[in-house]
Amino acid sequence: MAQTDKERWNEKYKKNTAPQEPTKLLLEYAKLSTGTQALDLACGMGRNAKYLASQGFTVDALDISSVAIASLQNLDNIRAKEVDFDTYALEKNKYDLIVCTYFLERTLFPQFHEALKENGILVFETFLHDEGNERAPSNPAFMLKKDELKVYFESKFELVHMDEWWDVDFTGVKTMKASMVAKKK
Repeated sequence: MAQTDKERWNEKYKKNTAPQEPTKLLLEYAKLSTGTQALDLACGMGRNAKYLASQGFTVDALDISSVAIASLQNLDNIRAKEVDFDTYALEKNKYDLIVCTYFLERTLFPQFHEALKENGILVFETFLHDEGNERAPSNPAFMLKKDELKVYFESKFELVHMDEWWDVDFTGVKTMKASMVAKKK
């Protein structure tokens, strides 16, 4: 397991400064799912997983942080599991909905398609590289390039929503973000 990543995220989640509300994108588009099997990838403290569970989904909530996963144990309709995404493989043809917010591991992109059932929905949102970002991930590899989501996903998915925009986060910091909602063809 990527021990340094795990330690860094454990420290962050011990402070628990992350928002508790689900993302607006998920609130708007989760209803497109025709089934109830969901995956919250890099779930953190589970804001999206908790919302989906409250809406009748059975959610696999995966994260590298043992602190985050411990906070989700024994919650109804949530199966929380600690995983290292450098080595973990998503189950094929299992999910009606996958949500991935503020985590970017490009090697998982092909697995999203394989893990979704036919007509499954992918909800994806993260940081976009821009020189004007006031704060963003320290490593540019953890930020999307302009139009990267569209270029990668448009051949295997119907793009329901695609946006790149300036956002001000819960701490007042301005960053460029990208969001996508895609339906597996």
